[in-house]
Amino acid sequence: MCPDGLTQHPSRATKARIGVFVCHCGHNIAGTVDVARVAEELARYPGVVYSTHYDYMCSDPGQELVKKAIKEHRLTGVVVAACSPSMHEPTFRTAAQEAGLNQYLVEIANIREHCSWVHEAGPATTDKAIRITRAVVEKVRGNHPLEPLTIGHAEKCLVIGGGIAGIQAALDVAEAGYEVLLVERSPTIGGHMAQLSETFPTLDCSQCILTPKMVEVARHPRIRLLTYSEVEEVAGFVGNYHVRIRKKPTYVDPEKCNLCGDCEEVCPVRVPSEFDRGLSQRAAIYIPFPQAVPSSYTLDAEACLGLEPLRCSECARVCEVGAIDYDMQEEIFEEDVGAIIVATGFELYPVEEMAEYGYGQVPDVIDGLEFERILSASGPTGGEVRRPSDGKVPKSVVFIQCSGSRDPELHKPYCSKICCMYTAKHALLYRHLVPDGRAYVFYIDIRAGGKGYEEFVTRAMEEDRILYLRGKVAKVFREGDKVVVWGVDTLTGKRVEVEADLVVLAQAIVPAPGVTELAQRLHMSCLDEHGFLKEAHPKLRPLETLAGGVFIAGAAQAPKDIPDTVAQASGAAAKAIALLSAPALVHPPEVAAVDEELCSGCGICAPQCPYSAITVEEVAEVNEVLCEGCGACAAACPSGAMTLRNLTDEQVLAMVRAALEAAEVASG
Repeated sequence: MCPDGLTQHPSRATKARIGVFVCHCGHNIAGTVDVARVAEELARYPGVVYSTHYDYMCSDPGQELVKKAIKEHRLTGVVVAACSPSMHEPTFRTAAQEAGLNQYLVEIANIREHCSWVHEAGPATTDKAIRITRAVVEKVRGNHPLEPLTIGHAEKCLVIGGGIAGIQAALDVAEAGYEVLLVERSPTIGGHMAQLSETFPTLDCSQCILTPKMVEVARHPRIRLLTYSEVEEVAGFVGNYHVRIRKKPTYVDPEKCNLCGDCEEVCPVRVPSEFDRGLSQRAAIYIPFPQAVPSSYTLDAEACLGLEPLRCSECARVCEVGAIDYDMQEEIFEEDVGAIIVATGFELYPVEEMAEYGYGQVPDVIDGLEFERILSASGPTGGEVRRPSDGKVPKSVVFIQCSGSRDPELHKPYCSKICCMYTAKHALLYRHLVPDGRAYVFYIDIRAGGKGYEEFVTRAMEEDRILYLRGKVAKVFREGDKVVVWGVDTLTGKRVEVEADLVVLAQAIVPAPGVTELAQRLHMSCLDEHGFLKEAHPKLRPLETLAGGVFIAGAAQAPKDIPDTVAQASGAAAKAIALLSAPALVHPPEVAAVDEELCSGCGICAPQCPYSAITVEEVAEVNEVLCEGCGACAAACPSGAMTLRNLTDEQVLAMVRAALEAAEVASG
C-alpha cells in the first residue's frame, strides 16, 4: 500500500484541476522507477491538485481511488501513469465517467513500455518517467470533453473461405439469427480438411465429421453459399461494408444437373486433379470429390478444348437433362455487410523449393497432403499405399519432419505446429495398411501440445517397425529404384543412410495464395513477417484486426490444428455476433477535423490517409467513422486546416516544452 495522496495547495493550481495517479504495477514499474518521487514531483507541477501512487491502479481499489479523488478534489482531468493505453485506457475512462468526469479528459502516461521496461533502475529512469507524465498532464490540460460517435450498421456477415474455419463461423453466426454470405473460391467448400484420410489423435474419418457440417451450410436458410467466387472489392467502414463479389461461371446449371457423370466420361481432356494433389487425372468437366458441396459439376474453361469458339461440345451432347450452358456468364453480387470473417486457410510450402530433398527430380518424394490422398479410401489408389512412380507397395517409408520449417537460413523460421502430429498419424496408418513395412521418422524434436497429443505420439514411437531418428536430413536422391536418404542421428552422433521406397515431406504451413491482395482489399493494416494475417493484439485481441469489424479465424492467422481452428472460428463468430447485435456502433471521437476557412482544397491530405477517410471537393471532408486518428493528414496539411481533436499542435508543443523543462531541471 502507498501513503496518502499528496495534495497541492489550491493557490498553486492553475485553472485546470488535474489528478495524477502513478501505478507500481508490481515490480514492472516500481522495480526501476521511484514511483513515490514521480508522485511528489507531479504534485508540484502547475495545474496538478492531487497526486498519489498505488500498487495496482487497474484494480478495483485503484479505480475507486480515482473516482474518490475526482469527486473530492473536483478534478477537471486525470492522468494515470501506468502501462500502455491500449491495455487500460478504457478501464480508467469508464471509472472517470462513473464519477461524473467526461471520459476524454482522462489520459494514460505510458511509463512501463516507454520507460521502466526499457531502462535499468536509477535516477535517470525516474526522471524520464517524470518527463513523460508532465507531458501528458499538458495534453490533458488542452483536452476538451467529447462524446463518442454512434452509427447504425448492416445485420449481415461475410465469411471469406469455405474450409472448416469458414464453415464453423458461418454456422455459428447463422444460428444466432443473422444472414451470412459464405464465399469460397473453389467449386466446393471443405478446404484441406476434406482431403484428409483420418484426423489425429482419434483417427476419425475426416469426411465423416466434416460432411454433415458442409451439408448443413448448404441447407441453412440464413446462409447464402457462393462457391467458385472471390471478393473483388470492399468499401466502407465497420458495420457498413459494401462488398463486390465475382462468381465465375461453372457452365453447368446446378438445378438441372443430376450427377449422372456422363459428361465426365465423354470428355476427351484429362488434367491433374487438384483435390488429389496431382496424383490422379480429372476431366475438364468435373466434380472435385464425391461429397462435394454444392453437388454439381463444373466446367473448367482453362482446361476445356475451347468455348469461344466452341470446339468440342461432347458434354452437352450426352447431357439428357440439358444442364450444360456454354453461354453462362460470370455474375457480380454487391452486398452490404456489418462484419467480415476472414478464414482463407493455408497452403503447403512449395515442395519445389526443397531441392535438397529431391522433389521434382525424384517422383517418389511427396508431401504430406499427397500421402493423405494415397491413404484415403476415396483417393487415387483406393486407400492402398502405392508408390507414384510404379504403383508398387513401398516396404520402407521415410518421413521427414520440419521440411521447410524451423529453417531460418534457407526456408521458414517458424514451427508449423501440426507436422509432428500428422507424421505420427501417417506412420501409424502406413503400418496398419502395410504390416510388413518399416517407417523411419526424422525429427528435430517433438512438439505435441494438445489434449491426447503426447499419448498419440508416444503410441507411434512405441509401435513395432516405426523408428524415430532425432536429426535433420541432409540430402535425398534417387539410386536405381530406391530413394536414398542421408541424415544424422544426433542421439548417437552417427551418420544414417536409409534406402527407402517412398519419402514423405512434412512441409511448412504457409498462407493461402492471394492473401496479400485480399488484405489490401479489406484495408487491413498489414500482414505479419511470414505473410499470415496479423491480429490486433497477440494476447488480448487475437481474433480482431486493426480494420474495425474484420475478424480472422483458423490457419489464415498462423498454423493451427483442427480443434484450435474450430475454436477460433467460433470465437470470431462471437465477435461478429456481438457487433451485429449492437443497437448502434460506437466510434472514438478523437479524429481529424477540418477548418474549412483555412482549407484550400489542395488535396495533399487525402493520399496520406491509410484508412481512405478523406475526400476532397472544394474542401477536405473527413469520414469520422473511418478515421482512426493517426494524424498523417494533420502532419501533411500545409495550411494547418487539418487538426486532431484533443491532440492539436498547441497541445503537442506544450507537451514538448514540459518534457524539456523537466529534463533541464533534472540535469541542472
